[in-house]
Amino acid sequence: MLFEAVALSHRYADGCPGLDGCSLAIRRGSRNALLGANGSGKTTLLQHFNGLLQANSGSLHFAGAPLDTSRAGLAALRRRVGLVFQNPDRQLFSASVVEDVSFGPLNLGLDETTVRIRVAEALAAVGLAGHADRPVHHLSFGQKKRVCIAGVLAMQPEVLLLDEPMAGLDSAMQSELEALLASLTAQGITIVLSTHDVDFAYRWADDIHLLAAGRCLASFAAGDLPQHAEALRQAGQSVPAIVELQRILAAHGLIAALPAMPSLAALLPALTSREAI
Repeated sequence: MLFEAVALSHRYADGCPGLDGCSLAIRRGSRNALLGANGSGKTTLLQHFNGLLQANSGSLHFAGAPLDTSRAGLAALRRRVGLVFQNPDRQLFSASVVEDVSFGPLNLGLDETTVRIRVAEALAAVGLAGHADRPVHHLSFGQKKRVCIAGVLAMQPEVLLLDEPMAGLDSAMQSELEALLASLTAQGITIVLSTHDVDFAYRWADDIHLLAAGRCLASFAAGDLPQHAEALRQAGQSVPAIVELQRILAAHGLIAALPAMPSLAALLPALTSREAI
């Protein structure tokens, strides 16, 4: 396992609990969705994975070893594990796009030529190759999010952590981001993201982790989600629309048993049949 959290607990300075005995594991090279309501611990867990927060109790392993929380250990971790915040304004602070994306690689001590190449590749990956010299404050919300991702990609991480990456994006921008995530997965990058969108999680993820009240209620392959309806309910989530549609069609005898993860194409014959109409 790439990450392994065991009974991880964290309380903020004001006494508010963030995690309460949370245990889960992340497989190398996998796509992971942390699914849960506000306050379930998703953001807190992501910040533990990046070393921004440290647990009050429990243990966290990365790449088979206990997380090194020394200054040098955390610096090494953040070169391998990049975090993108939900609000891009928390992450962007330079005047121009190219300056912001260059910040991380320059801090790694890389030479200017290498930094320039990395920045160009990162901006191309997020579809912003023509925006390098634009002022950050002139960008749209979706463009700012992509600059944040580019800034992390320029560090060439093994793991990409994204906190609610779809929040505030329209449907077109969500599709663009989903395509970007697919290309990053194809490069072998492990992705862990938090989301409220059960339909997206079911469609996109390899593994789903249900969080509620700082605990992981269940972890399972995304294709097995229909078998975890009760855990979904406990996490404040409904079943995906495609699964509910399958149930309704099956209840009316319009379809036979389908694979664990049905697609709209698989259901289309039933939807267009004379009986359905």
